[in-house]
Amino acid sequence: MRVYRISSQAKINLNLNVIKKSQSKGIHLIETLVCFIKLSDKIFINKINSNSHKILFTGKYSQGISKKNTIKKLLNLLDKEKKLKNNKYRIIIKKEIPQQSGMGGGSMNAASLLSFFYKKNLLKLGDIKKFAIKTGSDVILGLNNIPKIQYTNGSIRELDGVKKFNVLIVKPPFGCSTKKIYLNNETFSRSEFKNTKGNILKNVILYGKNDLEKSAFKLYPALEKIKELLLKNKQAKFVRMTGSGSAIIMYFNSNKYAKNALKIYKRKLNNCLCILTKII
Repeated sequence: MRVYRISSQAKINLNLNVIKKSQSKGIHLIETLVCFIKLSDKIFINKINSNSHKILFTGKYSQGISKKNTIKKLLNLLDKEKKLKNNKYRIIIKKEIPQQSGMGGGSMNAASLLSFFYKKNLLKLGDIKKFAIKTGSDVILGLNNIPKIQYTNGSIRELDGVKKFNVLIVKPPFGCSTKKIYLNNETFSRSEFKNTKGNILKNVILYGKNDLEKSAFKLYPALEKIKELLLKNKQAKFVRMTGSGSAIIMYFNSNKYAKNALKIYKRKLNNCLCILTKII
């Protein structure tokens, strides 16, 4: 059977505003502006003659992935409604996106598979949106690599005109628990994304924030110290945690400045992972 290769891009949150906590649903309502970067996991998929799907994680960030993972959940949902026509697949995912980094590795993998099944005419457009929502709250963001805003009601607006910054990812040797960070969050904001044209969009990006930083820094004090160090770099346009962490992203106008920063922080933060990449 033919083996298909899929590139599953990492996402980063340029802004993340926690608007309020829904008392009825027990979840935080957020709005966020996300982009995608060149860093990606590689997915290899092919049909197999078997009674069950075969899922294998490889690569340097594959350790410790639970058997109850996002891919398994998605396939179970699709099989329950017989969307794959009783076909079974071998899926090998080479993990290049660090776990618990705030870059949505597992969710973006699930989104990439949904897009693959859609292209193979196994799913309709309405199906991929439905199963994305059922699989995970941010899966729907990765159905394509276009920058987008997700509003508090879950609606998505695709954007153009988002600057393709060069970025340096600084990931400490620990991950952040998304659940703990949201449970401890006490920071809330007003909506900033009602009007995102021209200079307004530029200002939202440059002067925005991630409301989850305060909670993350309280739970993981070492993360705040890393950001304080990175903020001293005057060549960076801004520095911001992505998602619920633990990766902190430095944004640069030029590849030259980003490369200089890579050299500096590989030395100063030699216990951290430093990855140079770019928004696509």
